[in-house]
Amino acid sequence: MRFKNLDLNLLVVLDTLLKQQSVTKTAEQLMLSPSAVSSSLSRLRDYFGDELLSQVGRKMEITPRAESLQDPVRDILSRIDSTILLQPVFEPHKTDRTFSIFVSDYTQLVLFPHLLALAEEQSSTARFNFLRQINTPHKDLERGEADLLIIPEEFVSPYNPYENLFTEDFVCLVWDQSKFAQQPLTQEIYLDARHIVMCLADDRKDHIELVLTKKYDVQRDVAVTSYSLTSLPALLIGTNNIATIHARLAKKMVGVLPLEIKPLPFDIGTMRQSIQWHQYRSKDPGLIWLRELLKSATKRMDNDTDKLFR
Repeated sequence: MRFKNLDLNLLVVLDTLLKQQSVTKTAEQLMLSPSAVSSSLSRLRDYFGDELLSQVGRKMEITPRAESLQDPVRDILSRIDSTILLQPVFEPHKTDRTFSIFVSDYTQLVLFPHLLALAEEQSSTARFNFLRQINTPHKDLERGEADLLIIPEEFVSPYNPYENLFTEDFVCLVWDQSKFAQQPLTQEIYLDARHIVMCLADDRKDHIELVLTKKYDVQRDVAVTSYSLTSLPALLIGTNNIATIHARLAKKMVGVLPLEIKPLPFDIGTMRQSIQWHQYRSKDPGLIWLRELLKSATKRMDNDTDKLFR
């Protein structure tokens, strides 16, 4: 199929080339021969009058012209995928679909066991691919790299629809043999203490840091940083450090580790955890099913938490 003398099949090759920046990797992903990809690249260069990818040392780099094509090409393919290739109905017990979701380790721990249990109860044959949230996952969502993004509301993209899934409070965790275990945790003690925190991959401040900085103009003395939120409780053991984490995660951890929960001595409000999807996928029956399943999983998560920690 051609449009203004461009073979539209070449857009798939171009999209993959710009992402992989490698003829060999593109060939592997598209299950083509390297010579076929090289031929397609040559035709693309002729059409756009630009090298698109240039050899720099041992690697290929995209040209400014190619960089300007990245988002438009991905947008075109996303539209095609969401309109032409979309199945009119979704049957969870017959599907061979894999849902890719950008999600934190925290949400995987507290919510997703309930999601998988509900899918099992429906005899769903869907598969799930949980992706680590690195850099700017909402941009990968816009490029069609994932079906859903689960992220705090303050970090959602303004260009795609979203809805709030649940709210979360914050508490402090300390080792139950630490000097903080047997006394109230005041603001003064909290600020004098050393802290274990999770750092976001793209150097953004998390909800806690944002509120402490903006509302109270204070900063924590950080002793340890980690890329994993769920690792923070274990890292407290044997220390006088403090971790400020989500209440649901803290409640799970005190059941298996020698830890104690302390109220956070600052009012930082609640975090709203949201689900976001591409605007072209709002009527996707599979994603509608998955979003509803997530809502049901949230209710089960909260009921389970209430039973365990009354």
